[in-house]
Amino acid sequence: MAPSAFPPLNGMSSFWRSLPGDIDNHRSTKELPSECDVMVVGAGYSGAAIITHMLSQCTGKAPSILVLEARQLCSGATGRNGGHIKPDSYHAISRLAREYSVEAAAEVANFEYANVEAVADFIRNEKIDCDFVLTRAIDVQFSEAHQDTLEAGYKSLLENNVEATKRTYCAPREYAETISGVKGAKGCFSYNAGHLWPYKLIQHMFKKAIAQGVNLQTNTPVQRISEDRDASGFWTIKTDRGTVKAKQVIMATNAYTAALLPEYHSKIIPYRALCSHITTSKKAPLLNSSYALRFNDWDFDYLIPRPDGSIIVGGARQAYIQHLEDWYGNTNDSDLIDRARHYFDGYMQRHFHGWEDSGARVDNIWTGIMGYSSDRLPRVGPIPDRPGMFIMGGFTGHGMPQVFLCAKGMADMVLSNAEFEKTGIPKVFQETKGRLQDKRNRVLEMYEKPLKAFESKL
Repeated sequence: MAPSAFPPLNGMSSFWRSLPGDIDNHRSTKELPSECDVMVVGAGYSGAAIITHMLSQCTGKAPSILVLEARQLCSGATGRNGGHIKPDSYHAISRLAREYSVEAAAEVANFEYANVEAVADFIRNEKIDCDFVLTRAIDVQFSEAHQDTLEAGYKSLLENNVEATKRTYCAPREYAETISGVKGAKGCFSYNAGHLWPYKLIQHMFKKAIAQGVNLQTNTPVQRISEDRDASGFWTIKTDRGTVKAKQVIMATNAYTAALLPEYHSKIIPYRALCSHITTSKKAPLLNSSYALRFNDWDFDYLIPRPDGSIIVGGARQAYIQHLEDWYGNTNDSDLIDRARHYFDGYMQRHFHGWEDSGARVDNIWTGIMGYSSDRLPRVGPIPDRPGMFIMGGFTGHGMPQVFLCAKGMADMVLSNAEFEKTGIPKVFQETKGRLQDKRNRVLEMYEKPLKAFESKL
């Protein structure tokens, strides 16, 4: 039997959700309102950022906004991720340049850099306590051939004067291990990035929104959305606590979108992944940068050092990728991927110089469900053939450096009926009928090699 497209009632506890806040199970009103101007389905980063920008852009009376969350606040992917806000300036960007155009690739790369800066400004201006650190990211390759491919794409982007790529440093290969501190590094890139405690950011955004009149209803899963609007132009949304009518509906449901909108079946695909928290029994060796450790073109781990000296590291694809049932279309974040549960044991000692006697051990490990887009691009904007309904999802495990400014553009569209082209969101992110009709599945294509011939590196 295929896993349910809805989230389970209770997911595993992640490190980020180890200290839930006082609005984790918040309900602004005892009963649901009968109708609202704008409904947002989902209370993760997308939902939080959308309402934050909507409220900041309102010049007069704000529309009535209702947020429905199936479980607790920020209990989905945002509350389970690796903590990165890491822009791409050469990796997937090179693929975009080949498949679309250099202009399209540059637009995405520069947009992601702008997101990091916008989030940093927002956190600074709001004085948000969320352990935000602006740092350098180091991407390490363990394969000479993979480094060759990445360097070729990087040089091509430089030749085309892509601004974000110009901010990225490709180290001489002979210094890769020394610069990165990673054993066996064959090459590395570095660039500006950030990391933070995502749950604390989302909690701040929702607390402020609630104080401004937003109605948040947690533990209220949406069960069904009407196929059409009624004669008054309202969408009808059914929950286990009653029915609500909404003039506009924003789907910030990411991996769970297809459970409510059938056209997103095979378009936004649930992808179950693994993340962990590593601590040491003594003072941790100094680690200043965030990391990606790339074993080949499909297999990588990602890591941030926490201000307290602990480590968040996710990935482990090589341990489970050949078993589709473990990850593809799987929404069960209430249990581990069993065959990968020991992957992070001894991880820091295995890969980082100076950590051999650190006593580093896995303190917590959990699963989370990403929403992978079938064409590997986010899906943002009005949903074709559903007037008044919008989508912001399919971030393919890379939403943290994209969501904040996508939400700003979304607020423009919802409040002012702005044309997508004038929102500042990259054109290739726009949801279209053509994309929904595209039969390709780039998610399975991405893992074609390991699925056909798997070589474990455990």
